[in-house]
Amino acid sequence: MVGSELNEGDLADRFRAGDVRALARAISLVERRDPSVRELEQSVRAQRRAPGVVGFTGAPGTGKSTLVDGVVALLRKHESSVAVLATDPNSPFTGGAILGDRIRMQRHALDPKVFIRSMGARGHLGGLSLATREAIRLLGAFGFDEVILETVGVGQSELEVAAVADTTVVVLTPNLGDGVQMIKAGILEIADVFVVNKADLEGHVRVVAELRSMLSLAPKGQWKPPILATIAAKQEGIEELWAAVLSHRQHLESSGRARELAAQRLKDETAEAAAEIARDRVRRSLSEDPALAERLLAEGTPYQTAEEILDRGR
Repeated sequence: MVGSELNEGDLADRFRAGDVRALARAISLVERRDPSVRELEQSVRAQRRAPGVVGFTGAPGTGKSTLVDGVVALLRKHESSVAVLATDPNSPFTGGAILGDRIRMQRHALDPKVFIRSMGARGHLGGLSLATREAIRLLGAFGFDEVILETVGVGQSELEVAAVADTTVVVLTPNLGDGVQMIKAGILEIADVFVVNKADLEGHVRVVAELRSMLSLAPKGQWKPPILATIAAKQEGIEELWAAVLSHRQHLESSGRARELAAQRLKDETAEAAAEIARDRVRRSLSEDPALAERLLAEGTPYQTAEEILDRGR
């Protein structure tokens, strides 16, 4: 039983002792939305620290995983510990996430300062964002310097990762119709750094030109997203990419935006947590009170019924 495992009292001890299996189990509790994980989070609160969080997003086939693998190698070269959360698509039936990213980053598998985990939304509305935030807190408490988020890069997952990361890196590549894709997805609004990967392919100059043209039409802000060319398969441009991430991080600190973003994320997370708790309470009440469910079916008043259930908890 998941709950009884936590009640044994050894999970927090092993977590504090640096047992990576305890970390992995803790993140599993987070993904399952097990309420007992809150006990662990409180017990390791004293050692909590905020790691740097960088999100990588972009269309499938742009080479995000190879790019992230190169960044991990660079960070380890500089003695920084790093965790990678690959926010993969998952089955609505089994909740399982694709493990391709862990396979591609296999060369780091035996490095104790590298932690790679695939996470899925598990069918929860907003669950990916909430679970990712909690996982990042655990990774910070465990002692990781950097956390890299990699999204599959389609739909809502892009926006969720951008809402969680300090710096969002949007990865594009030639010959994939990225210009149209950027306009549709509103990429300009979430990108802090643009990377044109596979820059050895024909057409990369056109993609860079399109980006510059689109950026010229965007509202002017304090930060102008740089456009970098990389060839991740050859480890080219990785150092320049990380330098751009650090430059953006410095900008956030010097402008005061880092504190503002941290405060906003805590507010957003609190709102998401409240919604999750309320949703579970309503579902439980409807399941345990047949008369209430029958009345709802007869009268068809979801909002009134929901308010009635939530009012009971006051």
